[in-house]
Amino acid sequence: MRASLLQIAVDEGESIGSRREHVASLVREQAGADLVVLPELWTTGAFAFESFGAEAEPLEGPTYEVMAKAASDAGVWLHAGSIPERDPEGPLYNTSLVFSPAGELAAVYRKIHRFGFDKGEAVLMGAGAELVTVRLPETVVGLATCYDLRFPELFRGLVDVGAETLVIPAGWPERRRAHWTLLARARAVENQAFVLACGTAGTHAGVPQAGHSIVVDPWGEVLAEAGADEEVLSVEFDPAKVGVTRGRFPVLRDRVLGVERPRG
Repeated sequence: MRASLLQIAVDEGESIGSRREHVASLVREQAGADLVVLPELWTTGAFAFESFGAEAEPLEGPTYEVMAKAASDAGVWLHAGSIPERDPEGPLYNTSLVFSPAGELAAVYRKIHRFGFDKGEAVLMGAGAELVTVRLPETVVGLATCYDLRFPELFRGLVDVGAETLVIPAGWPERRRAHWTLLARARAVENQAFVLACGTAGTHAGVPQAGHSIVVDPWGEVLAEAGADEEVLSVEFDPAKVGVTRGRFPVLRDRVLGVERPRG
């Protein structure tokens, strides 16, 4: 299986419409990949809090339409990162969209853990409540976003509902880059799953971004890692390694806490 992680920068001087078309062209260039992944909130910038309300769009808005067509044109599964979604009946959400190679919507994930400690995203956006997986021909993908990476119980829940590959778009800041790499490897090791974590480059709203998108295998080995600048990180990996790793080193069956056990 081949995945392409598009580590892009948000040019604050560029219109969102132009950015959508630029990103769509990058997606189309990945024809031949099985899965393409975009970063978190790439239409606005993850730290451009003041723009969230003005730039929020309905689920099936312009970004949805452009990304669906890009997925279809390239013939790839596309995790289109996330957008600020405006729910017509309520708050904003940090929402991820996944499209099939036919351009059909395959999954929607609303970020559960909001970052900001009583400001920014934490107060501007509502919290999602559902674990989401999507079945690709080669693997079951579990969805999470950026700050979610710090909460291992979310990923354990995804594994419990069948996830084998964990995909995490992010707008992670440079000052905590060491945590990004450490936590991506930890989530891979503890869940014996592939981790595909796609970050952004550049500076968003004055916050330098970490870049360093990373792909980690179920044993915790780094298969590929980007640098700090814009980059397409492409990697081939074998999804069957999840089953092999879990079979040879069956640590997950020894779980005690948080596991339902038969009574009697």
